Amino acid sequence: MGVLYDYFRAASDDAAVALIDGLVGGPTTASGIDAVDLKGIDPDVALGSLVGFARGVAWRSDLVHSDLVGDPDDDTPWLLRIDDDTRDTLAGIDRGQQPQLSARWGRTEELAPTGPLPDDHLVPVIEAIAGLARRARDGGDHLYCWCSL
Repeated sequence: MGVLYDYFRAASDDAAVALIDGLVGGPTTASGIDAVDLKGIDPDVALGSLVGFARGVAWRSDLVHSDLVGDPDDDTPWLLRIDDDTRDTLAGIDRGQQPQLSARWGRTEELAPTGPLPDDHLVPVIEAIAGLARRARDGGDHLYCWCSL
């Protein structure tokens, strides 16, 4: 079993912690939380590849900055705050860019270890994370990533 990643928006670290406090199954399982389930798409490598493609730069390990929020123990999910530059890059992805980004992203080893995905396969994923980032940016919120084993 892999790591699960739910991305959501909140006004602050305290608000993000309050939103997920006591949740079983992550933010996408709760009503009232604007969240998307990106399954195995981690913020640093897989999402970082998309951010690099959108910015027109090569992926690097520090392209997406994420900070641990709170102090989880080994048995609780992690909560990461994603930097606002990443949020804004994702928010700036428009529909016209999505097919080309999907084709490129679907050829990365992290998302297609056994061979390229169909060119349009990741368009719904890009649309979902870009829409969430746009709502976060427009609402003055930050992006967060809930991670669980």
